[in-house]
Amino acid sequence: MQFHYALVDDLLTREEFERRVEEKMEACGDLVDEVTAAMMVVQDLGRHHVKIGRLGGKQSLFSFFGKVIAKNPPHEFERPDGEKGLVASLVLGDETGQVRAILWDEKAAASHDIETGDVLEVIGKHAGRNRGEITVMAMRPAPVEISGPSEVAPYLSPPRRKDIAVVVIAIGEARKVSRKDGSEGEVVEMVIGDGKCITRMVCWAPELMEGIVEGASFRIRVALEKYRKSGPEYSIDEKSIVEPSEEEIPVALDPLDSIAGKETCSVSGTVRSCQPSRSFSTRDGRTSSVRNIVISDGTADAKVVLWGDHAKTPLLPGEAIALYLCSVRQAKTGENEVHAGRGSLVRVLASSPVDEEIAGDVVVTGGATYLDTGSDCFLVTGKDLPHGHRVTARVLRMGKRVSVLSWTENVPDRDELLARCDRFIGLAPGTDTFTPHGREDICR
Repeated sequence: MQFHYALVDDLLTREEFERRVEEKMEACGDLVDEVTAAMMVVQDLGRHHVKIGRLGGKQSLFSFFGKVIAKNPPHEFERPDGEKGLVASLVLGDETGQVRAILWDEKAAASHDIETGDVLEVIGKHAGRNRGEITVMAMRPAPVEISGPSEVAPYLSPPRRKDIAVVVIAIGEARKVSRKDGSEGEVVEMVIGDGKCITRMVCWAPELMEGIVEGASFRIRVALEKYRKSGPEYSIDEKSIVEPSEEEIPVALDPLDSIAGKETCSVSGTVRSCQPSRSFSTRDGRTSSVRNIVISDGTADAKVVLWGDHAKTPLLPGEAIALYLCSVRQAKTGENEVHAGRGSLVRVLASSPVDEEIAGDVVVTGGATYLDTGSDCFLVTGKDLPHGHRVTARVLRMGKRVSVLSWTENVPDRDELLARCDRFIGLAPGTDTFTPHGREDICR
């Protein structure tokens, strides 16, 4: 019965499930056994079989029918403990979508008897964090008809080599990785645009990217294309050839009024409001950060949630920003939110610099330095300024940001300050018992 309860463990407690099973057996006059009664309770709850398009639910196990669209034959591998294992996979589909079904050991060996076009009844669970794969716990042939696709969806197809033309939006730092053979190598991650979409690219041979800067266009021969549900992703290696290009490739962003129903998006807009960053503890005990802002692009406003290091990006209302490769989620209020987390990119869009002189008070808060002029506030970069001091700075101003070239402190004029003290003392009436400090005390 535990096997069947796992199909509905997000809907009922174990005690409530067992109670319903007992009631079902009594209602049937003890004509059904516990297993059959459990299956009937699961079916009453609408979970006996789900469509493949609904395999993203929260329950532990899923039961569904799927037509075999493609199969990968079993192959042997060695586990960390030295034992041999067997793994195979099937692509199953129905009218709502497709999924990759992973079979291990005995089930992989039994896949020899499965043919393309067969319909299977499957009970399985998510394969780790990959919602596009199901680990098969049990399966059997099913005498049902499924009118689904006959070809494998692009996001489940094997990678292929192709030539592409792209523009570099952002380049990450090279980092060391361990290869499958145990050796070490370097990898560089990038965000690129191909004129149709914005996606990721991984370079396994960093020397290929020498001389390539953000904003540059180039052509790649024999890049490796992998499809995800959100679109293609690319990787390049020693087999690839990178060539500079003069071609202008537009970066296609999503208007904020078009993100409803999408899983991912890349957007830009002006910051209308921003809350302070706040810390929280993740499930694994790490400390991370989150920040909420609102942006507008002229078509709509959108709430944006910045996670991790993105939450620490200094921002001011009125600044223009771009957010690439973000997820779209629905808030409890029903509104669509843009979430920038791991794998996303946040860029402040700087305007052309203007050389000018600004006087204001220095405010250091939240890990950032600001220059408050009384009528406006600027984010300071380039130099450290003393908190609480009034300064006059020569800057390169880019919107709400200033890069300080040089600065001097504004020291109050002593004679003017003494004159103000005299005026203040003279305002006290002769009957007032308040005794002000002398001028020397105030100006000391």
